[in-house]
Amino acid sequence: MKLNIDGLLVYFPYDYIYPEQYSYMLELKRSLDAKGHCVLEMPCGTGKTVSLLSLIIAYQKTYPLDVTKLIYCSRTVPELEKVVEELKTLIEYYEKETGEPNDLVGLALSSRKNLCIHPEVSQEREGKTVDGRCARLTASFIRNRAKHDMSIPVCSFYEEFENQGREAPLPPGVYNLDDLREYGKEKHWCPYFLARHGINHANVVVYSYYYLLDPKIAELVSKEISRNTVVVFDEAHNIDNVCIESMSVNLSKRTLDKCQTNVEQLTRQIQQIKDSDAQRLRGEYQRLVDGLRDASVARETDMILSNPVLPDEVLQEAVPGNIRNAEHFVSFLKRFVEYLKTRLRVQHVVSESPPSFLRDCSQKVCIERKPLRFCSERLGSLLRTLELADTTDYSSLILMANFATLVSTYAKGFVIIIEPFDDRTPTISNPLLKFSCMDASVAIKPVFDRFQSVVITSGTLSPLDMYPKILDFRPVTMATLTSTLARASVCPMVVTRGNDQVAISSKFETREDIAVIRNYGNLLVELSTVVPDGIVCFFTSYVYMENTVAAWYEQCKTGAEDPGDGLNPPL
Repeated sequence: MKLNIDGLLVYFPYDYIYPEQYSYMLELKRSLDAKGHCVLEMPCGTGKTVSLLSLIIAYQKTYPLDVTKLIYCSRTVPELEKVVEELKTLIEYYEKETGEPNDLVGLALSSRKNLCIHPEVSQEREGKTVDGRCARLTASFIRNRAKHDMSIPVCSFYEEFENQGREAPLPPGVYNLDDLREYGKEKHWCPYFLARHGINHANVVVYSYYYLLDPKIAELVSKEISRNTVVVFDEAHNIDNVCIESMSVNLSKRTLDKCQTNVEQLTRQIQQIKDSDAQRLRGEYQRLVDGLRDASVARETDMILSNPVLPDEVLQEAVPGNIRNAEHFVSFLKRFVEYLKTRLRVQHVVSESPPSFLRDCSQKVCIERKPLRFCSERLGSLLRTLELADTTDYSSLILMANFATLVSTYAKGFVIIIEPFDDRTPTISNPLLKFSCMDASVAIKPVFDRFQSVVITSGTLSPLDMYPKILDFRPVTMATLTSTLARASVCPMVVTRGNDQVAISSKFETREDIAVIRNYGNLLVELSTVVPDGIVCFFTSYVYMENTVAAWYEQCKTGAEDPGDGLNPPL
């Protein structure tokens, strides 16, 4: 179907279109014309994904200089795969209608765990383990050593990609995760680094929220994407939680114990380097004197996360003198870890602001704000200098360094909470320090500033005017679109008793009552006999749903009254 959306020719790959889809594309085009952001709400199941793709791809083809790329962000891998399938359908329709071969490149990007094809590494189940083993095979210094020592293992897939793949762009087409793996096996190229490299050249990129919202990951993956890009956050009703989570840090006593072990390991590593290659440490010291940015140029395979918060003008400064020397920096870390341990010795909940925390830190252990601010970058530089490929074992220390940088950078929008007990074990001492982000706009502000159009969309964004306030941006378009129903299909009804006159309610006190569970099952079965086209049943929580369904099965199994009336219990 060809549509005229406010003067723009849009190819829509289906024979019918809902009125709300047309209105949705109209609102979307207005925001693209204005080069601004928008908030659009349209119910689930009404075709948001295909509407977004159809309009933006048409706009991209018509105005290639105004919109160079589409970044489509969603939450889970199945949702990403669904978007890619819709994109494939749309591109096939373009080829059928225009008779021209496709010249567009679209790809999905996920973690190493989902893309790795190395016969040994891909067998690992944990994502961190896959990342660590991959780094041990692809880190730049490992590969340099392998050139002189053939016994050092490297990843043949990455080596082939490095030798041939970088100069050979992806052929036009749409690639989901399986397609990338198959293409990687065919060419003997690493699919993960192929996708990372392809982001800069692809017309459409589909990946997780965190590749843009988590600053530690975004700096590595998305830093070269141009401003003339449309960013879509689909299913964005929980986007504020994602923003807050990406900027929050939790430190437990166990984490700090691991940090102490990491510091001792670093001390031994530094001593070994001093004995064997002292020039390497002197070279790093000189780079830190010249400026942090030169010292932090990391190759893409080196597994050191970027600094989460420091702006460019700070990165051009020289690192404070008291943490330039490797041994001095490790002593600095050790002192800070000890201070954090003393802060966890509390008997009641403590809440304070970052400035209050920094003042207490300065008074008790003489650690100032500025060296803390450079802590994350300085640790990354040290780990690279020591040529530690797999930093999985140092994840606790990296987390603590990120906390040090965050707490010394942000005075507002964050709070530090120290709890003596874990919620799961309220009688056992298990202290936890939470650096909690209270302002979701901190994480997403760089996205709004950097890209010309950001689309916040979901099926449930009410109240609509709340999201611009909590994310601190000014949309040029805000719209709520309702679904079109061919017949009266909504009948509000409140049922308070079952057919045996037992009161039914999902409130906590009665939800586990076997009579309540049985009556809910009977109600569903009886409704399904008169309601056409199926029923969607919502539970108050996943746990309650699992317990209820298990009880239905148990009743069937024991020969009790069957809520499914001989049928499978409804899910």
